[in-house]
Amino acid sequence: MIELFALFALFVLACFLGYEMINKVPPTLHTPLMSGTNAISGITILGALLAIPR
Repeated sequence: MIELFALFALFVLACFLGYEMINKVPPTLHTPLMSGTNAISGITILGALLAIPR
């Protein structure tokens, strides 16, 4: 039960920090930041698909 609470607290902290960091980014840098984030997500999905046994 304590482990579940610790994981939930970590999740809430990560959400808060991510929200605060994104809000501090100037609007002119927001588009390149999102582009990089989408590229990283795509690489992660590609890696997951390649890791699936055939």
